Amino acid sequence: MKILVIGGTGHVGSFLVPKLLKNGHDVYVGTRGGTKLRDETTFNGAKFITVNSSEVESLTVLRKERFDVVIEFPGSAKLVWDVLADTVSHFIACGSLWMFGYPKIVPTPEISFEKCFVKSYERRFDEIQIMLLESGNGKAVFTAIMPPNICGPGKIPLDQYGGRDIAFHKQMALGETVYIPDGPECLIGPCDAEDIAELFFLAVENRVASAGQIFNVGSEYSLTTSEFIRAYARIYGVEIPIEKISWERYINEINTSKVAWWHLYAPMLPDLGKAKKLLGYRPRYTPEETMKRAVDWMKQEGLL
Repeated sequence: MKILVIGGTGHVGSFLVPKLLKNGHDVYVGTRGGTKLRDETTFNGAKFITVNSSEVESLTVLRKERFDVVIEFPGSAKLVWDVLADTVSHFIACGSLWMFGYPKIVPTPEISFEKCFVKSYERRFDEIQIMLLESGNGKAVFTAIMPPNICGPGKIPLDQYGGRDIAFHKQMALGETVYIPDGPECLIGPCDAEDIAELFFLAVENRVASAGQIFNVGSEYSLTTSEFIRAYARIYGVEIPIEKISWERYINEINTSKVAWWHLYAPMLPDLGKAKKLLGYRPRYTPEETMKRAVDWMKQEGLL
């Protein structure tokens, strides 16, 4: 099949494109340019197209290509859909588990609980609903895939305060005290980018089963906040003291960014039942394994 992967040089795309090429697909990588590939040899055979997925003019020139499948990672899926959906057979967009709002059920199924506090995610989830309604009605069939926290080699992993700050990782590597909110602990679910790429690949290979569906993707289990820190302690080979403090003090003194502390507040344990049943998805890496893969990558890159 002729496949366009917009954002194919990104974290998940860098694992997906080689899978598609290995399976004999004609792969086009849509990129704005400038992204350095982790391993250029894995992209041998891919064709590169300069495209800005947030600009109609840039997308319109792609209509003549008549792709079988379009996969969109950057977050402009609705615009790409509006321009290309009547020229392709299958459209797959990347969302986020956060788009369902604060989960009231764990494991969390593919249903909306409330509006996400991140406005861009709220807007994109509304757009996903529109594309699902339009799926197959004179346009491509539509699939959305919702990852939790993306981890693994190629990107700084989630740190102890819910961000991706290399300075905080250096603090953990030195065994400095980590402060976490008191009370019931959250569930943190790092998922390897390679596993996420696998579900995108399975959706491509199983168009009928994935048509008109939203799929969660993730690891088999999640870690409590304390165990998340202890996993880093084992990876860094140090003792990391954990001190629990009140939520009020935590969000006012230690971690004032809601986008960051939400990782330690909203449980992240996706229900993988649909992906397993319809597409045969089975994650390869545990949360601890993908965290170690990410730390090993940081060391190889000289970040630590």
